[in-house]
Amino acid sequence: MSRLQTLFERKPADILSVFLTAGFPTPDSTADIIQALAEQGANMVEIGVPFSDPMADGTVIQHSSTVALRGGMTLARLFDQVADARKRVPDMPFVLMGYLNPMLRYGIERVFRRCTEVGIDAIIIPDLPFGEYMRQYKPLCERYGIDLIMLITPETSDERIRLIDEHCSGFIYMVSTASTTGTKDRFTPEQTAYFRRIASMGLSHPRLIGFGISNPSTLADACANSSGAIIGSLFIKCLERNPTPALAVTDLMHTLGLKA
Repeated sequence: MSRLQTLFERKPADILSVFLTAGFPTPDSTADIIQALAEQGANMVEIGVPFSDPMADGTVIQHSSTVALRGGMTLARLFDQVADARKRVPDMPFVLMGYLNPMLRYGIERVFRRCTEVGIDAIIIPDLPFGEYMRQYKPLCERYGIDLIMLITPETSDERIRLIDEHCSGFIYMVSTASTTGTKDRFTPEQTAYFRRIASMGLSHPRLIGFGISNPSTLADACANSSGAIIGSLFIKCLERNPTPALAVTDLMHTLGLKA
């Protein structure tokens, strides 16, 4: 059983997944941040590959990518840092999130091979078309034992959602809005209706909600309508305003109401 499967069986609700950009805020901070997240109660980590044109990301994550790239972060360096983190954190699921262009330049099969070698459990590629996944990437997932996580949005058709549920593995990433990443004070009634519509479909895979979760209210709404929440921009802000990874994670947990 994979680390992802084990997590969802052990904890079917209230999962906290946290996104970080590899190489931010400093070039060698990735493993320390992952360790701090594991020690303070995060259940999963999403490791972002910095990219110069991240189309789904808002200004906060765009800024973190710019800083990481200027600091010399590359996919090869990222994999080495994840290998270090995996030695420190043996059981937490690691998800690699990156756009297609850097992975193509590195070599797609090489990406999957290195993921297996360093202990990455799943990959998110936001700009990968579903048809291309079925033709080229699903066989790689099966060969290397890596889940490929697909995103859905309020505009995704029920037909496409059911195809994703049938042919992908791991979990379904529910993007809360059609806009880019970024913190929001509350979810709109339209977003809540979207969460409930997907919950009523009886999908076979667990779902996590991301984009716009920044406080106890939005966290509670996400957890009430899925297996948990993915936090991104909020944590990047915490990393920027705190001197150490441990303090940044403590700040995150306080902001979300998970610590007194």
